[in-house]
Amino acid sequence: MNCIFDLDGTLLDTLDDLAASTNYALRAFGLPERSRDEVRRFVGNGVRRLMQQAVPDGESDPRFEEVLATFRKHYLHHSMDTTQPYPGIMPMLARLREEGHATAVVSNKFDAATKSLCQHYFGTLIDVAIGESERIRRKPAPDTVLEAMRLLGAKKEQTIYIGDSDVDIATAKACAIPCVSVLWGFRDRDFLLAHGATVFISQPEEMVKMVSEVETIIRQ
Repeated sequence: MNCIFDLDGTLLDTLDDLAASTNYALRAFGLPERSRDEVRRFVGNGVRRLMQQAVPDGESDPRFEEVLATFRKHYLHHSMDTTQPYPGIMPMLARLREEGHATAVVSNKFDAATKSLCQHYFGTLIDVAIGESERIRRKPAPDTVLEAMRLLGAKKEQTIYIGDSDVDIATAKACAIPCVSVLWGFRDRDFLLAHGATVFISQPEEMVKMVSEVETIIRQ
């Protein structure tokens, strides 16, 4: 099986570092800071969308591009200050690798940060990492997932997508592959249900069993 993961809220708890960089950029331009819960609601659609919501007037503020650039620069240097894999993630990825499953990460985080975080925290446990860039449309467009599948040599009928948000549900649907929604991330069960989630896991170790079950069904 091929397992394609979202990053923020799925594999890594990045919220505090995202909030810190958001507020650093806002402070630099005399703008009001945002709470951790506000940033939690803002993440998932890329850093531009995050800052569109964090800046009171969004892109209407003439300083918006400077605020965004300040966020990007700060986050590149501080994306690992407090970020850590969620409990159980590392053993889960190791088990998937031991059982011969391929893994990838697709994120709406900008590409340089996505690749850097995956290399730092996961090393060889992740085969492919793709983030937001000018050359490829971000989620929920299917492009990043389809590119990851191409690089893995993966077929749709042997691929599942794992994420924590409505964006992830929509992305999997756009790719016509199953979506597993995790319950330890940035969105709760009721929110996910309202956006079409049908399959849930509450602990990372459940992922290994689920992949094995799906693989068995496919072989039949």
